[in-house]
Amino acid sequence: MSHIKTTWTGQLKIQAETSLTDILQQLCDAFNHSPFLQHNGIEMRVVDDQIQGHLNMHPNLIGNVAYEILHGGVAATLLDSLGGVVAMAELYKRADEHHRAQVLKQIERLATLDLRVDYLTAGRGQYFIAHAEVLRMGKKSCTMRMSMQNDCAVNIAVAIASYVY
Repeated sequence: MSHIKTTWTGQLKIQAETSLTDILQQLCDAFNHSPFLQHNGIEMRVVDDQIQGHLNMHPNLIGNVAYEILHGGVAATLLDSLGGVVAMAELYKRADEHHRAQVLKQIERLATLDLRVDYLTAGRGQYFIAHAEVLRMGKKSCTMRMSMQNDCAVNIAVAIASYVY
């Protein structure tokens, strides 16, 4: 457990000269150390200065054995985790250099308040990619919209979540 605590988001190395890409990569690295996300094969990546969630399909992720489709809980985990890490990144993006210490505390406390997932079609594919966007950023909470597509660019699921910080 001590390894997780020392690599989690409260331990970001942010200085005045730290680039946005470096911050995004540090957030991804912190999430990628999560044992639960590792167990499910979920990985956060920085692509074109945006954080994306990635998941390769594996037999242990099948929820419906008869149809061999992705378990809905794994899809929800990908969407929720991505929404959280993108919210953290957005908090940092909006902070000026005088408020970075406060932002680090908000990032460390961020937690899901509410999550709604709509499953649009069966979770079939070799891999899945998720994207997130900010709907609203407030002083104490935010609302995010996430979507997940398969390797054929078919929308598998969408979600809206609220996070408190």
